[in-house]
Amino acid sequence: MKKTIFLLLFVAQLSIAQTNFDSIPKSEKKELQLDEVVISGTLKAVKRLETSVPVEVISATFLKQNPTSNIFDALQNVNGLRPQNNCNVCNTGDIRINGLDGPYTMVTIDGMPIVSALGTVYGLSGIPNSMIEKIEVVKGAASTLYGSEAVGGLINIITKKTKSVPVFTADVFSTSWLENNIDLGYKSTIGKKVDALFGINYFSYQNPIDNNNDNFTDIALQNRISVFSKWNINRKSEKEFSIVSRYLYEDRWGGEMQWNKSFRGGNQVYGESIYTSRYELLGKYQLPVKEKMYLQFSLISHDQNSVYGDSFFLANQKIGFGQFLWDKNFKNHSMLFGSAFRYQFYNDNTPATATSDHSKIYSFFVQDDIKFSEKTGLLLGSRYDYNSNHGSIFTPRIAIKWKPTAADILRLNFGTGFRVVNLFTEDHQALSGARDVVLVDNLNPETSYNINLNYLKKFKFENLGVLNVEMSSWYTYFTNRIFADYDLNPNQIIYDNLDGFSKIFGLSANADWISPFGLKASVGASYFDPITKQDGVSFIPLFTEKYSLNWSINYEIPEWFLSFDYTGNLTGPMRLPLLSELDPRREYSQPFSVQNIQFTYKKIHNLEIYSGVKNIFNWTPNRGNPFLIARANDPFDQNVQFDGNGTALPTVDNPYGLTFDPTYAYGPNQGARFFFGLRYHID
Repeated sequence: MKKTIFLLLFVAQLSIAQTNFDSIPKSEKKELQLDEVVISGTLKAVKRLETSVPVEVISATFLKQNPTSNIFDALQNVNGLRPQNNCNVCNTGDIRINGLDGPYTMVTIDGMPIVSALGTVYGLSGIPNSMIEKIEVVKGAASTLYGSEAVGGLINIITKKTKSVPVFTADVFSTSWLENNIDLGYKSTIGKKVDALFGINYFSYQNPIDNNNDNFTDIALQNRISVFSKWNINRKSEKEFSIVSRYLYEDRWGGEMQWNKSFRGGNQVYGESIYTSRYELLGKYQLPVKEKMYLQFSLISHDQNSVYGDSFFLANQKIGFGQFLWDKNFKNHSMLFGSAFRYQFYNDNTPATATSDHSKIYSFFVQDDIKFSEKTGLLLGSRYDYNSNHGSIFTPRIAIKWKPTAADILRLNFGTGFRVVNLFTEDHQALSGARDVVLVDNLNPETSYNINLNYLKKFKFENLGVLNVEMSSWYTYFTNRIFADYDLNPNQIIYDNLDGFSKIFGLSANADWISPFGLKASVGASYFDPITKQDGVSFIPLFTEKYSLNWSINYEIPEWFLSFDYTGNLTGPMRLPLLSELDPRREYSQPFSVQNIQFTYKKIHNLEIYSGVKNIFNWTPNRGNPFLIARANDPFDQNVQFDGNGTALPTVDNPYGLTFDPTYAYGPNQGARFFFGLRYHID
């Protein structure tokens, strides 16, 4: 197995920009990938081959290779990123970066934070793909620039510029499971000073399917609508002023096949029903001064009304964020000064939140990117945060780059990350309402240390095109990770900082090949070695795969007006949550692969017709397991017997001593399905 893993690590891919090559002369296509400008690594525009911080770029073209209704699913074929399904009933999830849990991933739109705590579960749904220019990914601690939550990394969704998009775009597709997605975009000029971009995404799935025969829906049914707008105000000074807004409403449910809304909140038929209403307002304004100074802000409101069987989860979160940036260059120094303020209100009805939480974070940071020569550079950064609950937090950062040739760059990054305490939880065990919340001690913010070594090489071949190869190794160490212990006492949720440590070591290799004869191929592999130690006992964390492999192949046949896409991933084994020593399900998942094919026909002017198959080998996680949902036949635990400590007892009706639990989830429950779609635009 070790030989296989290390062999995979030398197979190449780079999840970098696959720019829209159709509108670019062939002679220029091969030169673009590493010359693309990125901003997420340093909050300053810099070419990808020049930045001290490795940044991976996912273009809108990449998103089209495997059409999805949301960004959450679209990221499944990006090396080092994995969408995690957290529930077999409602199918909510989060994004893991380099093996770390979803709460350690910060998501931003145009650099402004949109996802935190509650929003992590749903914030990636409903962003219209037609509005996305590209997605930039930073792996590793990024708290020096982005603050709390950016411990594992950053996903920055960059929206299209209003002047560079068609007047109208439409992308519509449907699948054999009767999933229907409509994505529309429209550009308008209002007077002489305002350019506006509008987008609507509507997704509907109303076809209950139970292929694994447990009387529960394999995937949750959804009705989701998202309305997006971006306003660019043209100023005489040509300085930037833009405002982005989005509204999302989602009605999602999963449960027993006979469930309908008349059973919502009752104990006759089990269902999980989630109503989500979310507003986002983001803005960026360049000050009318000689210096390059910017004001940025974001306002987020998230309201959720959820029912899990007969347990209600009512939650409300509001986040206000403001930031000042001063971009200053002199001699060989590229400086960035910033200050930020973040206010968060959160309240829910679970035992984990006895009173509403009002949290404030005041931040100051500075960054200096020093260029010693054409080959060497040093980036220094530091951030000071003052949190109203935890006091002072300091996060330094250092990055060294060496560029021996125009096609090589070696980067060594060291950074620290932090995450402030947030007791929000959407766990089925917590939502029973029967557990008391116990805070063992005054919780401290989580602190992590990350070191990353990255090498990027660009090869040019006279007759074979361009090959970009990237290799990385990283190590992340947590000193006081926060965790919720549900196992020590079945009647309590015990929150405490880790009495021990948590760490993860990883390797990755990526490569991207662009040929002169219509073939583009990318493949990447990652290896993860995590360990957590608590009270002297070491164990492997849940849901961290041992290795992963991702690939995509695109082949253009111009004389046939046809293109072919083949995408897929391979996910290695991971430890899964068992409920007792008698639980018959696998403690470790088997390796699994989800693969997709697509054909696109482009002969008709401004129209693309595409069709294909998702999950062509029909993989689902029930393979090799007697069941996925524990006690699916008794979701209200009416026939479960407990001892005096609240522990389920083995009986004739319940031989494994289990309670109802749908959290044994690690991969997509949806099998193979066909899809057909149309893309159309008006220039």
